[in-house]
Amino acid sequence: MSLSLTLACLWFLVANIGAILPSRRSHWPLAWALIAVGIPLLGLATWQHGPWIGMLLLVGGASVLRWPLLYLGRWIRRRGGLS
Repeated sequence: MSLSLTLACLWFLVANIGAILPSRRSHWPLAWALIAVGIPLLGLATWQHGPWIGMLLLVGGASVLRWPLLYLGRWIRRRGGLS
């Protein structure tokens, strides 16, 4: 397995362990860290393995980070970006 897929598996492992741990700060610092690490990792995996693997990783990451995506969609809709 390539380095990018190994790091992606590690990213998913950290995300799932972080999700089950209790947090007083509502998991947002972990979500920001996962986003900051996940975007370049997604680009690297897509570059090395092609768009299909990149899309699978994108869908997997979106399922893990669904609440930040939901809030982003609400924010865009409030700003008038989408009708």
